[in-house]
Amino acid sequence: MWKDYSASFIKKNRASSVSIMVAAFISALFLSLLCSLFFNFWSYDVEQIILEEGDWQGRITGELDENALTIIQNFANVKKAAVNEKLSKEPETVVDVYFQNIRTIYRDMPLITEKLGLDIEAVSCHELLLSRYMIHDPQDEHPPLLMAFYLAVLLIVALSLILIIHNSFAISMNARIRQFGIFSSVGATPGQIRTCLMQEAAALCIGPVLLGSITGIGSGFGAIQIINLLAADVTGRHEAVFRYHPLIFAASIVVSILTVFISAWLPARKLSKLTPLEAIRNVGELQLKKKKHSRFLSLLFGIEGELAGNALKAQKKAMRTSTLSLTLSFLGFTVMLCFFTLSGISTNHTYFERYQDAWDVMATVKDTGIEKIEQTEEIRGLQGVQSCIVYQKAEAFSAVSESNISDEVNSLGGLGAIAGSFVTAGEGAYLVKAPIVILDDAGFEEYCEQIGIVPKMNGSIVLNRIWDSINSNFRYKEYVPFIKEEQKTITLQDAGQGENSAEIPILGFTQEAPVLREEYPNDTLVQFISLSAWEKIAGQIGNTEADTYIRILGKNRSDPEELRALETDIVQTFKGEYAVETENRLQEKISDNRMQKGAMLILGAFCVLLALIGISNVFSNTLGFVRQRKREFAQYISVGMTPDSMRKMFCIEALVIAGRPLLITLPLTVIFVGFMITASYLNPMEFLVKVPIVPIMIFILAIFGFVFLAYYIGGKRIRTDRREN
Repeated sequence: MWKDYSASFIKKNRASSVSIMVAAFISALFLSLLCSLFFNFWSYDVEQIILEEGDWQGRITGELDENALTIIQNFANVKKAAVNEKLSKEPETVVDVYFQNIRTIYRDMPLITEKLGLDIEAVSCHELLLSRYMIHDPQDEHPPLLMAFYLAVLLIVALSLILIIHNSFAISMNARIRQFGIFSSVGATPGQIRTCLMQEAAALCIGPVLLGSITGIGSGFGAIQIINLLAADVTGRHEAVFRYHPLIFAASIVVSILTVFISAWLPARKLSKLTPLEAIRNVGELQLKKKKHSRFLSLLFGIEGELAGNALKAQKKAMRTSTLSLTLSFLGFTVMLCFFTLSGISTNHTYFERYQDAWDVMATVKDTGIEKIEQTEEIRGLQGVQSCIVYQKAEAFSAVSESNISDEVNSLGGLGAIAGSFVTAGEGAYLVKAPIVILDDAGFEEYCEQIGIVPKMNGSIVLNRIWDSINSNFRYKEYVPFIKEEQKTITLQDAGQGENSAEIPILGFTQEAPVLREEYPNDTLVQFISLSAWEKIAGQIGNTEADTYIRILGKNRSDPEELRALETDIVQTFKGEYAVETENRLQEKISDNRMQKGAMLILGAFCVLLALIGISNVFSNTLGFVRQRKREFAQYISVGMTPDSMRKMFCIEALVIAGRPLLITLPLTVIFVGFMITASYLNPMEFLVKVPIVPIMIFILAIFGFVFLAYYIGGKRIRTDRREN
């Protein structure tokens, strides 16, 4: 009986059935897509960790012999133990240990070292890799929470979808309250009513859940391919390979079924608890709020506005999902676009526009001092090279007497007022950082010509400037002279113990730095010296960075292909003698644009999905309440309301439903953008010129269009049913 009744109801009420199926399909697709993406992000993260740090799980370091290695291999839970030849240095041996059950690693590793007679300090676990399998050191009070975050997001999404799908079921089930009241009055039990409703839910949702899960897998595959395409040129990134596991499919199906089950169970349980009298009277039916008035709508649209506002208040609970979803989608979409617009403006200011004339190709020679680079002239002679400077950086300090501080700094309140804790005050002097930039001799000569100083290889050029933090912000910095340009020499102290020092001549003072891709600290006296000068004082100062940098300006600076070819030629000049990493300015900008577009695409897709959830709720309400609204409009027509007035009333309702989220969103977006502009010290006009109005307007018009379409279909059905009756 119940099966025949359910099948008959589904056939006769296709609109509400379709809305349930669509809601189930969207939820299954969303959950499957999230499960697929999270699994692939996790797989990619594990692969990246293994590529960078190795796949070892535990590591033992000590004076180990063959007997010790045998003891480790014979431990019950050990799968494999191997000597790490790269890390092993006499007299210590490093052994990488792999376990059959890695979840007991933090218990087993101390037991192994105890058998070997070693201290616990000899043990190290691959904490980063283990954390990806949700294995944490019991002694760690702050374990990594990445996987817990993934699971929390999945749970929140599932709960959100329950609220959304629940509404579709509630509308369908509430439409039959009177029928179930009659069934209950003739002997149907609450359990039978719940069973009937759950059977309907299963019949409607099994197909959409399976189809949505499969579509979600395909969407996940597409998302990974898009990410690979957009991030193809990102340095240090390996290509992501789409991976999937049957357990992930099973998990997404189970979560989707549970989501649909709970969504259907909640209204079914509520419906089954109604007494026969309550059900026959249909106390849950749409009731107009006759005592409440919509003054604003009635003022704008007259009696139709009053009636539309009354109807919206009656549907307030049913429309909560659409209001929330549309508001979040509007807010998320507008804030996302504005954020990326501001981020792009800021990045251009601080990086691409700032350094567009400073470098085209940067080569980093790893773990190599500048004195060892013998390929400089060969690189300068490459076709396509306009300018080349090789440099290395070192740390040092210098004592500056109070009397030598510039008048401009003193007029601003002194060095302490500008630099604060970045300088150390002593007896009549300040100890300030004096970073050293060591240029190759030819590059130093080029710099001297740039600033109009006679090149000499025995002294330093002082970057004599300090940021006026009182009268300017970090976005638009203004500088004043740091010290008086009177002294002839400067004493540099090593940045370690400070016991060694070297005095060198000052060749000149300048506020113009060499054309390098470098950001110099605001409150320091930067020193530019030649390699010849550095070789004389290196023993006293030391503290050089490990890497050497090569800055290259190309002849054709706007051709990405030529700059890529130049990168290849530079690497080949070293013939594998040193490890060399290269960067390409144009490619960096292209990659940055691609990454931003990719992030916008992914986040935009989630905003669109939220909007679809809200729109589906609008369709569910407009189609699900057709029966109740037919009675409502029959009453209006009986007192003289025309079809045009009915259409106007529906248009007002659609306008309010789509417009309310927009009115909530716009002030919040303006506040957010204002806060971001203020925090980043950007000129508001720069943002106003680049406001993403077109995509925002397209998104808004699409939402309005679908909401009006839902009301158009609902109104058409009401008119069609009236004619048939």
